[in-house]
Amino acid sequence: MSRVLRCLLVVSVLLCGVGRACAGEDRPLERGLAIIDPVILRELDHGRFGLGRMLSPERSAGAPFSNRELFSLPAMVPVREALAREFDRYVTDHKASLPNESIGVGEGFAFQLFDRDLFDSPDVRFVLSGIVNRMDRAYVAPASCGEIRLIYRLTRTDVPLIGENAVSQRLPMTLNLVLKAKGDGNDAALTCREIARRWLATASAPPTLDSLFGKDGPLDVIGDRNIERIETNLQIAHAPKSAVRDFRTDYLLKVFDYDGEARRFVEAPLENQIDRDRILTDETLRRDFKAWLLDSGHFAELDRGTLVIPERFLARRAVAPTPAGFDVSDLQPEFGLTEGEGAAGKAVFSDSDVVGALKQAAADGTRLQNIQSLAGFERRLNDVTCAGCHQTRGIGGFHFPGVDWMAAKPSNSTVVPASPHFFGDQVRRRDILASFREGKAPDFSRGFANRPQLRGKAELAGTEYSDGWGAHCYLPPAKPAEADRSFRGWTCAEGLACQPAGQTSRMGMCFVRAR
Repeated sequence: MSRVLRCLLVVSVLLCGVGRACAGEDRPLERGLAIIDPVILRELDHGRFGLGRMLSPERSAGAPFSNRELFSLPAMVPVREALAREFDRYVTDHKASLPNESIGVGEGFAFQLFDRDLFDSPDVRFVLSGIVNRMDRAYVAPASCGEIRLIYRLTRTDVPLIGENAVSQRLPMTLNLVLKAKGDGNDAALTCREIARRWLATASAPPTLDSLFGKDGPLDVIGDRNIERIETNLQIAHAPKSAVRDFRTDYLLKVFDYDGEARRFVEAPLENQIDRDRILTDETLRRDFKAWLLDSGHFAELDRGTLVIPERFLARRAVAPTPAGFDVSDLQPEFGLTEGEGAAGKAVFSDSDVVGALKQAAADGTRLQNIQSLAGFERRLNDVTCAGCHQTRGIGGFHFPGVDWMAAKPSNSTVVPASPHFFGDQVRRRDILASFREGKAPDFSRGFANRPQLRGKAELAGTEYSDGWGAHCYLPPAKPAEADRSFRGWTCAEGLACQPAGQTSRMGMCFVRAR
C-alpha cells in the first residue's frame, strides 16, 4: 500500500505540477471551485479568514492564534473536552484489544499516540490551507445553497525553517470550518444562482484578492455569520511496520455543530457514519435500518450518493484505519452489515434483500447509475460513510492535506494539496455550479469514491482519475459474462493493464503492462 501512496503522489506532481491538477491545457481542474494559491491563502490567514478572526471576530487581524487561545474560547471548550474523551476511549480500547502492543507518545511505543498536549500549546496553531466550494452538497440543506469550507492544518510555529527548500512543521490534523454558502444574515437577493455565478467567474484566470473580494467576489459574502459546524480529522495513532504487523495509521473523525444561541460548538453525529456495532447488536435498530434503506426512494438515493441517513442510525465518532486495502475486511465501516461478512446470523442485509431491491428498482423504472450488484451495494454503503470515504484514495488519511504556504518556497513545495479523489470530482462539482448559474436543476449524483462519474469521462480521460496510470480499475474474470456489472466499466487506457491490489478483491490499479 505504501507503493500505491507513492504512486499517487508522483502522478499528481508529474501530471500537473505541484499545487495544481490539470485534465487539459486550458486551466486547472479546481479553478473556480477551490482556492489553493499559497500567496492568497497567506493573506487570508493573516486577515479575515484566520481561524481566530472567524471564531472571535473582535480580535485584531494578523495576530497569531495559538491552540492555547483557541481551545480557551468558550465556544471551543466542548470540542476540547470531547477530544479528550475520545483519546481516553481509544487508549482503553487499544489496551483491551492489543494488550501486548504498547501505546503512548513517542517513538518508543508500538502505537505512537498523537500528543494531546498540543491542544494546549502556545507553539502550534491551525493555519488556513485551502478554501473549497461545496455547493454540490446543496441537496442536504437547499436553503443554504450548500457549503463553503475553510480548511486549516495544524502547524508548529516554534521551529525555524532551515534551508532554501524547507517545509514547515505541519502536524497530522485538520480542522474544517464549514460555512453555509448562503448565511442566515445574507441579503435575500443573494441566491444560489448568484453565488455560483460569482465562483465560476473566477475560473477564467488565476484568482486575485480583488477578484475574490471585489464587488462581485465570491468571498465577500461569507463570514462568521455563515458558520455551520466544525469537522476535525486527526491521526490519533501510528504503528510503524514491525515484525508483528504492517504499518497502520488510525484517524479520528469528529463533528461539532454550531449552536448560535449558546455560541458554542456541540458534539454531533457524523453524516452517514453508520453506527455498525450498535445496529448489529440492537434487533429493533437492525430491523428499522433495513426497512429504511431498502425503501425504493432511499435505495435510489444511496445509488446516486445523495442519501442522508437519519441520526438514530449514526455514530458520533469514527476511527478510520489506513491503509484499508482493496480486500473486504473489518477495517471498513460497512463490514458485517451484509451477508457473508462478520459473524454469521447478525447481518442486516441478505443477498436476496439486495437482489430484491435491484429488481424493484427495475420494475419502478428507476435507472440506477452505480449499484448493479451485491458488491456494488456493499461498496456504495461503505463509501457514503465518513470513514469509508476517507479510506479511499486519500493522502496519508486526508483528502485535502492543504497548501503549505509557510514553506520556504511554497510554489515549489513537494506537498500535494489534495487527493486524486478530490481532483477527480471537480468536473462534477463544476457541472453542478454551472446548473445553478443557469437556473437549472442540478444533478447532485456522484459515482463511487474510487472512480469519477461518467460526466467527467472526456475531460479526465487518460489521467490517474479515469483510466490513466494509477487509476483504480476492475480485473475482469476469464468469462466476460461473469463480470460484475457495477464495475465492468472500470478499465485502463491503451498501453496500461489492471494490476491486482489485493488478495481476494478484483480491484486493482492501472500500470504499464509488464514486458
